[in-house]
Amino acid sequence: MSQELYTDGIGNIHLTGGMVRLDLVSLQPSEDGKNVTPEKIQRLVMSPDAFLQTFGVMQQFTNKLVEAGLLKKNEPAKTS
Repeated sequence: MSQELYTDGIGNIHLTGGMVRLDLVSLQPSEDGKNVTPEKIQRLVMSPDAFLQTFGVMQQFTNKLVEAGLLKKNEPAKTS
């Protein structure tokens, strides 16, 4: 049986001991409900090769979302 994990995003990425470590975060509301704070919920650790392969897969998927019109590419800032 597979297990699913929900995360609101990645809070930090760092390289330690030759391994890439991604801190997964959940957004926690403040007491007044006006602000949110990212709270580390779990860490994903992978080799640099696995990280690069994962990055490539995410880039390909991002391109598909742009082609489908679900995302827009940011235009480079114009310099004057």
